[in-house]
Amino acid sequence: MSTVAPPKSRPERPSVSVDVRASKAPKRQKGYGPNTQERRRRSNLSYWAIGWLAMAHLVVLAAPFYFTWTGLIVALVLHWITGSLGICLGYHRLLTHTGMKTYNWVRYTFATIGTLAGEGTPLDRVADHRKHHACSDQEGDPHSPNDGGWWSHVFWLAYHTHGGDRKAYLQRWVPDLYKEAGMRRLDYLFLPAHIVMSLLLFAVGYSFGGLYLGTSLVVWGMFVRLVTVLHATWMVNSLSHMWGYKNYETTDDSRNNWFVAIVAYGEGWHNNHHAYPRMAKHGHKWWEFDITWQAIRLLRATGLVWDVVDYRTAAEKKTLEESAEAA
Repeated sequence: MSTVAPPKSRPERPSVSVDVRASKAPKRQKGYGPNTQERRRRSNLSYWAIGWLAMAHLVVLAAPFYFTWTGLIVALVLHWITGSLGICLGYHRLLTHTGMKTYNWVRYTFATIGTLAGEGTPLDRVADHRKHHACSDQEGDPHSPNDGGWWSHVFWLAYHTHGGDRKAYLQRWVPDLYKEAGMRRLDYLFLPAHIVMSLLLFAVGYSFGGLYLGTSLVVWGMFVRLVTVLHATWMVNSLSHMWGYKNYETTDDSRNNWFVAIVAYGEGWHNNHHAYPRMAKHGHKWWEFDITWQAIRLLRATGLVWDVVDYRTAAEKKTLEESAEAA
């Protein structure tokens, strides 16, 4: 998937006004199934996902009994690393929408961090999100609130999105990633990576504070962090398609929701994102703060990413190029 390269130097993009014309809706094609009704059958239940999510939430019940300030701090730091850098930047803006270019080792670093967020492998997560954009809030959307608020938030995960043929599903929605042996390898490393991370947290805590601190770091740094990252991401699917305001008229129900933007590191400016999916910058007004975008700016300044898509349309890109040349 190619990335259109913006000029290397140019002035900052001006603030976006409400009356800016939204991008044209993509043409709908037949065969986006399975739809929600087809997925909601007993034979399509994902017992692995149900077990994983149930186990994580059950462990969180022990959090009050193993609270330490060290555990809380570790949880907050890892929340930002896995949530913002792993999911928002890595899985979403880099892998799903190719909103920037980078070195291959940087891609895999962010993909691995995203894997540790507990939301699934890069292949599954990116495939589901690309399908979501292809038929957002229409038939075939993996997690539309039109099928129920709780469905869009969490219950959709209880059922396979591929309808029984995962390989065909991935080859359709993520052919670029599926052909990479490294991305397929992360499928097998999903559970081992979480086990290794839990053991490392326990080992560090045990070394400095014994059994209690070791357990605290696992409960808080692993499971409390994991569950809160999950719900923050799920709010983008649910709340940001139910409540908020629109800067753009789109073909779906996406909204800008300030609360989701805070807890999900800028992803809550969701109407902006659905209007211009490849833009790496999700906050389009001066007050729509996007902390993940600040991380991308830092990476761009250090040369770790480039050709960052921070314009909206080809016309805007041309205007920025002409302004840069005139300057």
